[in-house]
Amino acid sequence: MHEHPHHHSIRIGTMVNATKGNAAERIAQIAGMGFESFEPFFWQTTNGQDVAELGKRCVEAIGDRDITISTIGMFGNPLEETDLDQQTLQGWLDCIDNAHHFGATCVAGFTGRIRNKPLTDSLPRYKQVWSELAKRAADKGIRIAFENCAMNGNWASGDWNIAHNPDAWELIFNETPDDNIGLEWEPCHQMVYLIDPLPQIRKWAHKIFHVHGKDATIRWDVIREHGIFGKHPFVFMRTPGFGDSNWTDIISELRLAGWSGSIDIEGWHDPVYRDALEMTGQVHALNHLKQARGGSFVADPS
Repeated sequence: MHEHPHHHSIRIGTMVNATKGNAAERIAQIAGMGFESFEPFFWQTTNGQDVAELGKRCVEAIGDRDITISTIGMFGNPLEETDLDQQTLQGWLDCIDNAHHFGATCVAGFTGRIRNKPLTDSLPRYKQVWSELAKRAADKGIRIAFENCAMNGNWASGDWNIAHNPDAWELIFNETPDDNIGLEWEPCHQMVYLIDPLPQIRKWAHKIFHVHGKDATIRWDVIREHGIFGKHPFVFMRTPGFGDSNWTDIISELRLAGWSGSIDIEGWHDPVYRDALEMTGQVHALNHLKQARGGSFVADPS
């Protein structure tokens, strides 16, 4: 297995919002906190930024630290045709064309979806858009990774993403059998639908290109008393280290599958460790995931 220069085949990092143009400044602020990778990401639009220039500034902000950017994100709905949807599609083109300026080899985001229709109704448009993007990306040595987030959608309806369910993965990878199309996977988005995430790694590791560090807490007492469609929330998203996932098992399964890459923490969702406690939670997650990875690399002297 390929080892990174500092002997971590799995790096632990965090996401950085690039939509507002201050991603490089944010990286400079937190690069000394122990993060080993960053994922700059855009929400629906690049806001007309020069993505190549932004990539160069992000790399400059890292400086000579042993930190990488393996993946950049573009989250929106590139399958429909409102002005914002078209900006999302253009953002994908810009990210694919300029990922190398970040040092990245992967662009991640949502598939998009034909709004308020059953999931399968999106497949023809999905194939049309993503077959072209996959070829464009392959020509540049870039992989495409779909986050497994439903964005409150389901099989019957939704407006962002169809790559949120393993049955849907079978469908979309059949439509686009390209080797450079895969998943930006995280356990949280399976747990909120009461799917066990661990067996997925054994089956889908070859399609997992990037991992998000996000967790969930399932309130089984609420489920037993009120069910999952009642007025009381039965699950909420957590920063790793505060939820139900056994990250030691998750990382062990990834290693057993021969996986290497970055696990970038996705913050801003934890109901407790947010706002003034955001970075407290993220640095706790960073250290928690490093320990789950086995701690610091120790070379065998033999």
